[in-house]
Amino acid sequence: MAKYLLSVYQPEGTPPAPEELEKIMARVAAFQEDAEAAGVWVFSGGLDGQETATVVHAQGDEVLVTDGPFAEAKEYLGGLTIIDCADLDEALHWGRRATLATTLPIEVRPFHWA
Repeated sequence: MAKYLLSVYQPEGTPPAPEELEKIMARVAAFQEDAEAAGVWVFSGGLDGQETATVVHAQGDEVLVTDGPFAEAKEYLGGLTIIDCADLDEALHWGRRATLATTLPIEVRPFHWA
């Protein structure tokens, strides 16, 4: 088994209307329940908006701390799920399920263990 990161990319802008968000969250809960039942779910979590981010950046021997995201982007990391799958094909299955649940782009990436 290998662990994969499912990154949820949130677009900037106005969030969905409350009634639409309620439907999305119900699909996300069903996705997580199915992943748990299949034995692949490890962890999931949503993140606060990018305006709450603090970036810590090494510059020589100094460390700079700045508010906000490091780079200007139209999308930002809005949440994540870690799954434990037999292979990439299985991870992509769950990535497909996640994008259908959230209606947002999902990046599927294996963890690298040195």
